[in-house]
Amino acid sequence: MSEHDLHTAQFQGRHVFVAGGSSGINFGIAQAFARAGARLTVLSRSADKVASAAAQLQALGTDALGVAADVRQPEALQAAFEQAVARFGPIDVLVSGAAGNFLAQATDMSPNAFKTVVDIDLLGSFNVVRLAHAHLRQPGASVLQISAGQSFIATPYQAHVCAAKAGVDMLTRVLALEWGAQGIRINSIVPGPIADTEGLKRLAPTDDTLQAMAQRVPLKRLGSIQDIARMAMLLASDWGAWITGAVIPVDGGLALTGPRDFSAAAQASQRERA
Repeated sequence: MSEHDLHTAQFQGRHVFVAGGSSGINFGIAQAFARAGARLTVLSRSADKVASAAAQLQALGTDALGVAADVRQPEALQAAFEQAVARFGPIDVLVSGAAGNFLAQATDMSPNAFKTVVDIDLLGSFNVVRLAHAHLRQPGASVLQISAGQSFIATPYQAHVCAAKAGVDMLTRVLALEWGAQGIRINSIVPGPIADTEGLKRLAPTDDTLQAMAQRVPLKRLGSIQDIARMAMLLASDWGAWITGAVIPVDGGLALTGPRDFSAAAQASQRERA
């Protein structure tokens, strides 16, 4: 048995619940846990997408459940958690990763547009972790919130995301204090630009903007979904047993370089809509 096997064997048969888990980074995290033998619940708004995601996870040799619900609707979320726990038992690992984004200056953004992102990213995260609490394994559960670099780097064209994700990270810190005595750990993962994701396509829609973003990263490459999945597994494992309330950038050092310039991407997006 390799050292890697020793690290992941502990997830065999564990229940991992991934909110926003039908695509992108969150689905990649779900796949990593599935390969380690965990049982998966994936939640997303689209019934078709969660059904497809669950089928792909089952093809990896694990049991998986797809549940359609909107993180902005507490009643639907509560029903989803009850369905998942009835199937797989208490939740060992909760991943909260629902998110929305677009490029716009604050003065060009309607209150409803701002509210939409805050409702998904911040209120949605609050709904997920609050309603999950009663269904978490106590002690021993690990909660992972998927944040963004905009949470601590003021970024033009991203006022809505900066505000929402800063709230998510502070929520992580508060819950680490409130839930620590119950043996529940909670941490935020802050991905940098991750190749082959819908989020990056919105922020870097052309080859030029994509290459410029990669060159700005100190390690001179974009991240991969696997980079984020590995951090998720580390934090959820026994190796992360004394880590809670942490906000951890996984970004190749990009956070060290200051605010990102999305003006070219915003202009390209405007031309596409015109």
